[in-house]
Amino acid sequence: MIEATVLKNRYKEIFGSEPDLLAKSPGRINIIGEHTDYNEGFVLPTAIDKAIYIAVGKRKDQEIHLYAEDFNENYSVNIADLAVTDKGWPNYILGVVDQLQQLNLPVDGFNLYLDGDVPPGSGLSSSAAVECATGFALNELFSFDLKRVDIAKIGQLAEHTYAGVKCGIMDQFASVLSKEGHVLRLDCRTLEYEYVPLELGAYEIVLLNTNVKHSLASSAYNKRRELCEQGVVWVKEKYGHVNSLRHVTVEMLDELVKDRDVETYTKCKYVVEENIRLDKACDALKRGDIEELGNQLFLAHTALSQEYEVSCAELDFLVDFVKDIPEVVGARMMGGGFGGCTINIVKKGFGQQLAETIAPAYKSKFGLELDPIFVKAAGGSQLLK
Repeated sequence: MIEATVLKNRYKEIFGSEPDLLAKSPGRINIIGEHTDYNEGFVLPTAIDKAIYIAVGKRKDQEIHLYAEDFNENYSVNIADLAVTDKGWPNYILGVVDQLQQLNLPVDGFNLYLDGDVPPGSGLSSSAAVECATGFALNELFSFDLKRVDIAKIGQLAEHTYAGVKCGIMDQFASVLSKEGHVLRLDCRTLEYEYVPLELGAYEIVLLNTNVKHSLASSAYNKRRELCEQGVVWVKEKYGHVNSLRHVTVEMLDELVKDRDVETYTKCKYVVEENIRLDKACDALKRGDIEELGNQLFLAHTALSQEYEVSCAELDFLVDFVKDIPEVVGARMMGGGFGGCTINIVKKGFGQQLAETIAPAYKSKFGLELDPIFVKAAGGSQLLK
């Protein structure tokens, strides 16, 4: 957590004035339901108690001045010259400004200071948290009266247009709309959602960060999205009501996709079955059957690794390692894949011991440190006093 006084003081050091407001938007975990969001399926995320923090203030001109603490770097641009930059990090903020302009909302010049404690590259959606913190803060700063769902949608489109990743809505939705102590069962087609209490009883969630992010993540993500869309096109030739994998059954895929292209079939089948696993996990959570919840996580990881092929050696090693540890009832890779974290459901108080047990073997095999991240389900975007 970053204290409000620290944000205010750093803003004043950099920009020479007091900020008008402070805001934060959290990272997220996803219990189950991976790569289903852009296929109009279901997801089960929640925000966590690690966030991106923003201090922002109005300027008297039409310039945007940004400073990112993580990069110790500033960036400025005139609003009239807004464009994608090859610097990287400013795009998550500028993309949001661009989307506000597309909505004909009058964004004026502002200073923005950015910091956070969401570990980047860990699959906890620090990018979505930046977009949502920006959207939430600018909505308050300029009194746009946007709803929280609107802010999530703006963040998603910013990522599509300025960051170049065709992400689904889950990360932004969880960052803005989460409720403390609950998960969101989100329908990514209708955006209808239900808050389900995250009551794990004798268990807790521990993330194990691989400290690796393989470079093929973005290209592989877009490739899998194309395969899913192709599968839908083939099914729709016979079943006209089908507009996404949300409406598809395994039987339809067997009939219309399997013989045309095995890779397309396998990727589509994964998505259809992941939605079924999510329903089983949600039911288990509602009745307090944490062992069954964990079982669905293990099944999901096998499918993510072998069918959707978005895991990597480091993630597979961590999940395989914990399968024989009785205090761990479930684990899987989490997020887009090719690095980041595994999510583990572990007996309360065992998390640190778990990490210390695995870390030497992990370092011996990959030459990397293993970092445990302890998280709690938290609320969504908010202003700071």
